[in-house]
Amino acid sequence: MSYTDPESEPPQQRRSWRVPSVVAGGALVVGGLVGWGVYAAGGGAAESGGAAKPVVRSSPSVAPSADDKAAAPLKGKVVVIDPGHNVDNFRHTAEINRQVDVGNGRKECDTTGTSTNDGYAEARFTLDVAHRLRALLERQGATVRLTHDEKGPDWGPCVDERAEIGNKAHADAAISIHADGAPVGDRGFHVILPGAVHAGGADTRPIVGPSRDLGERVASDFRRVTGEPPSNYIGHGTALDTRTDLGGLNLSTVPKVFIECGNMRDGTDAALLTSGSWRQKAAQGMSEGIVSFLRES
Repeated sequence: MSYTDPESEPPQQRRSWRVPSVVAGGALVVGGLVGWGVYAAGGGAAESGGAAKPVVRSSPSVAPSADDKAAAPLKGKVVVIDPGHNVDNFRHTAEINRQVDVGNGRKECDTTGTSTNDGYAEARFTLDVAHRLRALLERQGATVRLTHDEKGPDWGPCVDERAEIGNKAHADAAISIHADGAPVGDRGFHVILPGAVHAGGADTRPIVGPSRDLGERVASDFRRVTGEPPSNYIGHGTALDTRTDLGGLNLSTVPKVFIECGNMRDGTDAALLTSGSWRQKAAQGMSEGIVSFLRES
């Protein structure tokens, strides 16, 4: 996300930002190849925009055996990955600016997200990492669904729809992937946790505790695997931030967190975010945190 993203930035710091068409057309969350396979640890994937309606595969109807659990420890678990934004959102400003209900207020359906100074779009970054994360989790036996992919609608989905995808899938864990657009010098990652919201159609109270557990595990493993420091501008060095203004969290009925992997506008972080080998580490760190959470839950 970014300070220019209503699903991420503090309200007092929001400002308008649109990725230029040359950026969005040439660079996700989020691009990618049709039919992604398992990534090599240092491999960079081809990147493309777009969004598809993924299909949730049915969970096993028979409880896994001890041998099954050893070979596929996440068999029977469902994970929803939400790649932030959509690379073609900038072509649909009327649609993404439409206000939607987030329980305790109304917000834009979505935004374009941010980009590096060289034009690498946040939406491309998030989709690439989402594909890598999906491959890692599926290797462990999990059923994984993305909120959107490279085929299908070329904008959105709206933040309320993203939450509903996780809810309908009865996800055991959900994660929304982003990168920030803060000022130069602000760097590091942070994980956003849902605060207690009970208003309108939102009631996060049942998921606050498990979401914090998920977020703490993801933050710990992400930091260890990537070497990225905790944010120096949000979270007071804890790499954790609690929010009650994000529709993707407010409307979730399953354990869910957001992760801001770094600041795309800072040169040091941008060099990492644009590296295929680092993005693989980012996916690995998220995967290890999610696996740890699911094996304990």
